[in-house]
Amino acid sequence: MTVLFLCTANIVRSFMAERILKGRLAKIKRSDVAVCSAGMIDMQGADGDPAAIKMLAEHGYDSLSHVSRLISEGMLGEADWIVVMESAHRQQLIGDYPQYEGKIRLLKSFARDYDGVNQDIRDPYRQSVYNYRLCFSEIYMAIDGMMKCI
Repeated sequence: MTVLFLCTANIVRSFMAERILKGRLAKIKRSDVAVCSAGMIDMQGADGDPAAIKMLAEHGYDSLSHVSRLISEGMLGEADWIVVMESAHRQQLIGDYPQYEGKIRLLKSFARDYDGVNQDIRDPYRQSVYNYRLCFSEIYMAIDGMMKCI
């Protein structure tokens, strides 16, 4: 199985989601799931956001040596699940790649308390530490639910 996380730039949310899921899978010794991430815009190989790196490190997740990647049709084709952070990402992907609609899920839809109304995990980029903590916790809780489906 291959899980592809997508966000806008692949320097905060999808990067954190990738590292959290990889860490959770490693703890239970699951090697049958490949996890990767990419962005909807080309950041030309930018490093992970320093605040995201710090947040991951504080929680014991690998945060080193991340380089942003731009989404490609090849990545979408290889993924079993394409997991996005916002409904706008989902709509853009469906518009550009309608053949993959059945694979695209909102990350928050895996969360236990998902109500269908608050669908997006907002981008904390260049905001307060509180916003990064909120983002991390929303991603973590959604991945907690995702673990039951993998």
